[in-house]
Amino acid sequence: MIGVKRLAGAALAALLLTGAAHAQPSLSPEARTAARFDAVVKDRAQLRLFLRTMPKGGDLHNHLAGTAYAEDFLAWAGEGGLCVTTDPLPAIVAGPCDAPGKAPAQGLGKTNPPLYSRAINSLSMRSYNPGADGALPSGHDQFFSTFARFGPAGDGKLSAMLAVARDYAAGDAVGYVETSVNPSAMSDLVNLARDTPWDGDMAKALAALEPAIPAMTAKARQEFDAAEAEADRRQGCHAQKPRTGPCAVVLGYQAFAVRVLPPSVVFAQLTAAFALAQADPRFVGVNIVAPEDDPTALADYALHMRMLRFLKTRYPDVKLSLHAGELTLGLVTPRELRFHIREAVEVAGAGRIGHGVDIAYETDASSLLARMARDKIAVEINLTSNDVILGVKGADHPLHLYRQAGVPFVLSTDDEGVSRIDLTHEYLRAVTEQGLTYADLKAAARASLEYAFLPGPSLWVSPRAPVAACAKAGAACDRFLAGSRKATAQWRLEREFEAFEAAPH
Repeated sequence: MIGVKRLAGAALAALLLTGAAHAQPSLSPEARTAARFDAVVKDRAQLRLFLRTMPKGGDLHNHLAGTAYAEDFLAWAGEGGLCVTTDPLPAIVAGPCDAPGKAPAQGLGKTNPPLYSRAINSLSMRSYNPGADGALPSGHDQFFSTFARFGPAGDGKLSAMLAVARDYAAGDAVGYVETSVNPSAMSDLVNLARDTPWDGDMAKALAALEPAIPAMTAKARQEFDAAEAEADRRQGCHAQKPRTGPCAVVLGYQAFAVRVLPPSVVFAQLTAAFALAQADPRFVGVNIVAPEDDPTALADYALHMRMLRFLKTRYPDVKLSLHAGELTLGLVTPRELRFHIREAVEVAGAGRIGHGVDIAYETDASSLLARMARDKIAVEINLTSNDVILGVKGADHPLHLYRQAGVPFVLSTDDEGVSRIDLTHEYLRAVTEQGLTYADLKAAARASLEYAFLPGPSLWVSPRAPVAACAKAGAACDRFLAGSRKATAQWRLEREFEAFEAAPH
């Protein structure tokens, strides 16, 4: 490990561990930090303090619209002159706000604190209690329904959402966020396909869309250039050299299709997403989103996987991280649990799997796990999301099944604003509910960058050995890092672990 090697020659004083009566033999910074972790592992408050500052690398399963908290959306609604309904489940809507059943969002926390508080509950999972105060009868329905209720406040707020994502990541010791977001320019292709009946001819559908792709990608690039520049202005990044805090957080984008829409629209969205990932290096991959158990999503699942395979043959360098297996027994029929992850891997060619909760129900799960382990297809573990949406947690969660099979995994947030969590919270759950050690968490943080879709070769040739050019710091390593965004992020993480493990805990 780079950080440990660099510090190995330094003289380390003998440590007094908590409760020890005499000095222990000299420990490496990593061992000392692991000992501190072990000392606080059963004290949740102390454990959170420890984990809060622990470097976490990347958050690879993140939805930009779900990252902002309800309070952010209410503030943006106020700025935009929007209203909050007084329904049992308050929603953000357009004005005028003096109509019955509406109140101005501007200053709502002061003018009507009870409504403001109910709005936060309605726009998130805060204080969720099935059926209480109008809440929907399941965590699944409450979670997914929030997006429509806060959605209007996010219109035109791309730069603000990017700034929020960077701010929350920086405060949580996260250096890279791979977030799902679509440029508004994608609608240009969608509008071409919206009224086109789907006849299953993907080559014909692609040919109809291709003339509009260059203009769409150019417009999307302009949109994100402007949004990133405005986010930099908001956070004072232009004056920072080098960048620090939120300004140092790197964002990678995944464009996506919404799996509950008609096939012609889904295909157009996927085509736009692949084209963006090919044309703009900021768009690092493609995904498909929306409730996997939706009747349309279930009926069209195999079709969607074939669409992805078709487009991947046209855009072979584009990487896929696919929501698959976000299902459990009882939510859908047993037959729907048998093939979703396998088709995402074997048909669509996914490089990562999002959620993967129903793996134990897949037909011949052992061979599928073996393939994921062999091909290094990482699974994105979202513990809180799986709990609130599916009711799967603790010993029922398949994290250990993946680990036993040797499948790489990363810890991620999914929709931290809706769930009202952060990545530290997911690390804490991984410790307290899944029994992960400091070494496990450190490996997960490294994996989050190893399996990120950042371009360029990895810093590592094995978990403990860097590439030859970076066996030590110097000009050769500088040249290698200059050619790889992935390796640059990994190098930064190692420096952060050096500082974290050298600091007193």
